[in-house]
Amino acid sequence: MNTYIRIAGIIRESLVDGPGIRMVVFAQGCRHRCPGCHNPQTHSFDGGELVSINSIIEQAKKNPLLDGITFSGGEPFEQAEAFTELAREAKKLCLDIMTYTGYTYEQIIENSSKHRGWSTLLDETDILVDGRYEQDKRNLLLRFRGSENQRIIDVNKSRAENKIVVIE
Repeated sequence: MNTYIRIAGIIRESLVDGPGIRMVVFAQGCRHRCPGCHNPQTHSFDGGELVSINSIIEQAKKNPLLDGITFSGGEPFEQAEAFTELAREAKKLCLDIMTYTGYTYEQIIENSSKHRGWSTLLDETDILVDGRYEQDKRNLLLRFRGSENQRIIDVNKSRAENKIVVIE
């Protein structure tokens, strides 16, 4: 595997970016540019660094305590094909995938035929936090999200039940 991905950084262990102990990979590049964004340094598509997916997987292999990998941003769907490959490799290690996106679940489904990799990244995602950050709906008491409009979606159950299944 020789695929590369542009990232803003990696947190090797996090307890606040999804359930359990997680590695967090921050995508570099975001078109949403939400006012009040927690990670404005990730907006530029020219920033960050280009790293091999293999190097990220090698880091994950070194930590037997990891429950999963979280894709944050920036916007992972801007590099959907590379993040899909990273997700597939992570799943070989029995790690689950949580993806943060400024797009809604409905937008991803509706536009997946227009954007390469959107459908496959969604398929590889177990938990999706969807929706743009809205500063006027900020709530510090929310689990795993920053504003009240954002949802935590169980993607597998949503597909199986053919309706959005929100995790509380």
